[in-house]
Amino acid sequence: MNKQKVAVGFIQRLLNWTERAGNALPHPATLFALFALATLFLSAIGHALGWEVIHPGTKEIVRSVNLLSAEGIHRILLEMVDNLTGFAPLGIVLVAMLGIGIAEHSGLINAVIRLLVLNSPKHLLTFVVVFTGILSNVASDIGYVLLIPLAGVIFMAVGRHPVAGMAAAFAGVSGGFSANLILGTIDPLLAGLSQEAAQILDPAYKVNPTANYYFMVASTFLIAFTGTFVTEKIVEPRLGKYRGQMEEENKSFDRLSKKEKKGLLFSVITLIAIIIITLFGIIPEDGFFRGSDGGLLSSPLIRGVVAMLFITAAAMGIAYGFVTGTYKNDADVAKGMAVSMKTLATYIVIVFFAAQFVAYFKWSNLGIILAVKGADMLMSFDIGLIPLMILFILLSAAINMLMGSASAKWALLAPIFIPMFMIMGYSPELSQVVYRVGDSVTNVISPMMSFFVLIIAYFQKYDPKAGIGTIIATMVPYSFVFLVLWILLLVAWIGLGLPLGPGAEIYYTLPH
Repeated sequence: MNKQKVAVGFIQRLLNWTERAGNALPHPATLFALFALATLFLSAIGHALGWEVIHPGTKEIVRSVNLLSAEGIHRILLEMVDNLTGFAPLGIVLVAMLGIGIAEHSGLINAVIRLLVLNSPKHLLTFVVVFTGILSNVASDIGYVLLIPLAGVIFMAVGRHPVAGMAAAFAGVSGGFSANLILGTIDPLLAGLSQEAAQILDPAYKVNPTANYYFMVASTFLIAFTGTFVTEKIVEPRLGKYRGQMEEENKSFDRLSKKEKKGLLFSVITLIAIIIITLFGIIPEDGFFRGSDGGLLSSPLIRGVVAMLFITAAAMGIAYGFVTGTYKNDADVAKGMAVSMKTLATYIVIVFFAAQFVAYFKWSNLGIILAVKGADMLMSFDIGLIPLMILFILLSAAINMLMGSASAKWALLAPIFIPMFMIMGYSPELSQVVYRVGDSVTNVISPMMSFFVLIIAYFQKYDPKAGIGTIIATMVPYSFVFLVLWILLLVAWIGLGLPLGPGAEIYYTLPH
């Protein structure tokens, strides 16, 4: 018991040191500005030293581009605005928050939370948050813009630390990114890249979007239970009791009034109407919500999920607001949208510098060079399947700290590793699932993850001093435990020889 206390005490001290060290860094906006400047100088050094690699997909030589040259400086000046406006998460967050702002300002979200808190078993709350976060991946980025801040409010409402709630949701949404019970948009995207890489050796090889489905279903429950354990046994005890200013607002948690219940009824009717319209658009083979190929994964309903979130949240909020009297006219609705924009001020400032850094890193080709060099090093090891898979997971996890996009990294790594593993007798589906594990576990601690700056803004709502160190110290336990247990699940899966998905085996034999 004493040894256990010593171990726990050591871990807590280590996490506290990590937080202090991380928060001793400059403001996140300043830090991203420094990263951007460092990238400029590193690009010049790389160019001078002749850093280059052969792109595994195109076979073209990729060289470090000097961004401090006349051409580079021109590009920096001319595309600074485009870097900000073209930063994908920015538009997603702004549009989603406009709709959520209406729902929140009308009182709808508050009423729904009170209803959930008063009627849900509190001992299952953490599991439900993590599990919902994992499932939210099927709807693109909705988990980041809706579930994470909502989890903070829900936890605070039941007297628990709001940061613990957000951490649990973040762990599910981002740390469990590849896991799900339903196929998402990432599945056909990665499968297409895997198929192209496999056809380098076997032109007839097909990789289906369901290639990793069985393993990812099992992973969903692994991450849900693990995330619950880490939240309740490690993260929440370390955070302690929340004593922020907003605590007073949630001490009183009254039951819903008749007017509020009526407002909820009309908002539910509105939701049902939207669902019915949606079903009419997807059930018929020629439905208006189906994609150009007649499929669902390519449909505007899936690809435009943020727009659907805006429409749904806004419509339900307006219905609730006018029934309860919160909204009297259109000016009140517009005010609700404006209030939500005020909360994003810090986020927009950070995003400006983060967008410049990401753009410079891409323009300089440093991300590609580092990824290919790391892959080459891994290929030089002549070891067995399990050690090789573990090394590949660690490489993918490390590269994820440098490049945020899962598809962009796989586009670089697949042409290298899939043919290599096929020659060694391992299937493209196995290579893909190993990559997905590594790509997921460091999402929650990677500043290159697109929504990382948004998470900082969420944390600062409850802890104004929160910074990168706070995020990393809070999320490192999830990252480490997910990594270890996911590797163990993969090793057991390989040992038992289970299929990774329908028709997707672990081993592969080259055609003669």
